[in-house]
Amino acid sequence: MTSTLVEPTPTPPARNAASHLWRWTRDPLGLLSEGARLGPAFDIRLWRQATVGYSPEWNQAVLTDLETFRSRGSLSGITPYLAAGIVSTDLPEHRPRRRALNRPFSRPAMATLAGRLRDVADRARPDGDFDALAHASALIQRMLNAALFGGRVDPALVAAFLRPLTEPMPTPVLRRPWLFRRMNTAIARTLADPPTGSVAAALVDVPGAVEELRVALAAGYDTTAHTLAWALWRLAEQPDWGAPGLVEPFLDEVQRLYPSGWIGSRVATVDAEVDGVPLPAGRLVLYSPYLTHRDPQLWPAPERFRPQRFVDGRPVWSYLPFSAGPRTCLGAHLARLMLATALEATPAGRLTRGVGDDGIVAGITLRPRGPLPMRLG
Repeated sequence: MTSTLVEPTPTPPARNAASHLWRWTRDPLGLLSEGARLGPAFDIRLWRQATVGYSPEWNQAVLTDLETFRSRGSLSGITPYLAAGIVSTDLPEHRPRRRALNRPFSRPAMATLAGRLRDVADRARPDGDFDALAHASALIQRMLNAALFGGRVDPALVAAFLRPLTEPMPTPVLRRPWLFRRMNTAIARTLADPPTGSVAAALVDVPGAVEELRVALAAGYDTTAHTLAWALWRLAEQPDWGAPGLVEPFLDEVQRLYPSGWIGSRVATVDAEVDGVPLPAGRLVLYSPYLTHRDPQLWPAPERFRPQRFVDGRPVWSYLPFSAGPRTCLGAHLARLMLATALEATPAGRLTRGVGDDGIVAGITLRPRGPLPMRLG
């Protein structure tokens, strides 16, 4: 009887021989980058064993096979902001739930919000000196309120609900039942008489709409705000990309270099194998847009900011700013509309930047270390 020897998946060295958790909490991007130098897949030991992959083949397998790789038990369940709604729904409920939500969040549906969002962006246009991160955070809060709720929810409540997401760990993962109840009550009140044209109006007959709108608000906030801050910072450096028709590839490159969802996860439901890597049932399976987007085999000079990479389109499974497959981010079209609208409302030729820190900090999402002092004049 013969057996096939399977090479063990490599693993980066750990400060504690039993776990990489200490490094994960302090320098997750450094740990991931170190692991990526060992090969296209590697193991890390957190509070449980995890396998990380970042090749296009890995991404496609993990993100399309919903039967083998489920959401329940993955990293998204750590924070109460994401541990609900469509984000945490698995088969068989996922497909009908997703169908009910696709149309209200589709590109045509979002296009009807363009005028409303442009009004918000025009009113919030900075004048003189401003910090790009603070400006982007405030603007995206207003835009989300306008798009989801027609501006009906108290802005102070929206700010209070979202504030923990921008604070250091473990703040974003702490439970806040009183705050969540207040937000649920405000959303339910809006759904009772939703403003025409809002996402709430489109979801009024969808069961669980309160939860879905609350998750959409949270998921759309820091991801889009941080991306906008980096986009403004880069636009001051390369203002020609603010011209009509060039904003889209410019945003593609911002999201390649700074993918807000830097890590994603699933849990293997059965023993599986992906790209030659064995994955036992129960294994935490990670994919990393951060690693994929900076792989020199996929992206020449990946550390350089080159929007022209995207003038001719986007590659399949090598570019995951909104994940991909059946679980592609529901709010992708809204996020892109908010970003493009905010940039188009800001005269790129009048933007300058001061001395700031655009280094990357990894928490629930990627964010600039900041501050990012700028001037519009």
